[in-house]
Amino acid sequence: MARHRPPGLGRTRAWRSPLRGPWLTSVLGLVLLVGLPVVAVTGLLSYVAYGPQLNQAIPADVGWLHLPFFEWPTRPVWLYRLNQGLHVGLGLVLVPVVLAKLWSVVPTLFDWPPARSLAQVLERLSLLALVGGILFELVTGVLNIQYDYVFGFSFYTAHYFGAWVFLAGFVVHVGLKLPRLVTALRSVSLREVLRTSRADTRPEPPDPDGLVALDPAPATLSRRGALGLVGGGAALVAVVSVGQTVDALRPLAFLLPRGRDLGDGPNDFPVNRTVTAAGISTDQAGPSWRLELSGAGTRTLDRAQLLTLPQHTAVLPIACVEGWSTTQRWSGVRLRDLAALAGVADPASALVQSLGTSGPFSQAALQANQVLDPDSLLALRVNGVELSADHGYPARVIVPALPGVHNTKWVRALEFRAA
Repeated sequence: MARHRPPGLGRTRAWRSPLRGPWLTSVLGLVLLVGLPVVAVTGLLSYVAYGPQLNQAIPADVGWLHLPFFEWPTRPVWLYRLNQGLHVGLGLVLVPVVLAKLWSVVPTLFDWPPARSLAQVLERLSLLALVGGILFELVTGVLNIQYDYVFGFSFYTAHYFGAWVFLAGFVVHVGLKLPRLVTALRSVSLREVLRTSRADTRPEPPDPDGLVALDPAPATLSRRGALGLVGGGAALVAVVSVGQTVDALRPLAFLLPRGRDLGDGPNDFPVNRTVTAAGISTDQAGPSWRLELSGAGTRTLDRAQLLTLPQHTAVLPIACVEGWSTTQRWSGVRLRDLAALAGVADPASALVQSLGTSGPFSQAALQANQVLDPDSLLALRVNGVELSADHGYPARVIVPALPGVHNTKWVRALEFRAA
C-alpha cells in the first residue's frame, strides 16, 4: 500500500514551513488542553441549568447521555452569567488557537498508508471525532450567536450531542498524546524560543509523527512571531466579545447582533426576543391584561392590584445562552409572596406561562429554590420605570442565576404546585 500513494498526498512539497514540529504543536495543544475542558464543562452545566428534571432542557431525551440531575442554585446570583460567559467567551477566544493547532498538524492528515498500527488507527479515529467535533461545535455556536440558522436543524440538540462526540475524541486523543506533549514541551525552552529571531529560526529535529518538514523552506516568521500572531488573534476576539457582558464596551461587541437591539432610557439593555417577534398584540398586554394565579385556588389580578402588594427591589443579572449578560435593578412582587397568596406557601415548583404562545420558551418551570429565593420577582418595573414592551411589560419573571430564556416575559399565568 505504501507504494501506491494516491495522487496529491505527497506532502514534502506542500508542507514546507520550518515552524511546524512537535514543540509548536504541543504549546498550542497545552492551551487547548486547559481551555477546551472549561468550555465543555460550562456547556454541559448550562444544559443542567435549563432543568432537565423539569422536562424543559433541549434536547429532552438524551438516553444514556443524560447528566446527573441536581437543583440549579440561585446563589451566587451571577452563577449562570459566569458559566455562560466562560462557555461562549472562552470558546470564541480559543478559535484562533484551534485553527493554529489544525495548521500545525495538517501534514499528518495526508499520511499514507492511513494506518500502520492499531495505535495509529485509534489516533486517527480520535482525530476524526476531535477535529470534526470541535469544528462542528465552533461553527454552529458562532452561527447561533449570529442568529443565522443556515444548518436547518435544532441547534440545541446538535450542539449537545456534538459536545459528546468532541469529548470522546478529546479524551482518547489526550490519553494517546499526553506523554508526547510533555516530551516535546521539555525539548525546547520557551524562553529560548521567545529570544530567537526569524533569521535564527530553524526546523525542529525530524520527528516520528511527521510534523517536521522533510524539505523545509526558509523561515518567513519566527516561532515567537507565530505565537504572537495566534495570541494577538485571540486577544482581538476577546476585545470584540467582552462587550457582551461589559455594558460600557457593548459597541465593540461585533459578534453580538441581538445585543445591539436595545430599549430606551432605563430600558436600554439587550433584548433577545422582541414583543413583535413573540406575536403579542397591544390589546393582550394592555389595560385588559390579567395575571392568572393558581395553586390551592385560582384568582386573577390586574396590574394595579399587583402594584398594591408589597414591592421588592433586587439588583440581578440576566444572562443569555448566547453569552451576553447585563445587570439591572428590578422591582416587583416576590414570587414566594404570590405563592402564599395562591395558597401554596411551600411550593415544589411553579409553571410560568407567557402571552406569547410560539417557540419553546413560551412557558418555563421553576424549581422550589427558584420560587422561594427572596430576590425572585414577578418584575413590574426596571431601573425605576415601567418595563418596556420588549422587556416584558406588563410583568416578567426575574430569578437569580436562571438562564435568560426562562425569565419569562409577558407573563399571563403563574401556577404554584405543592410538594
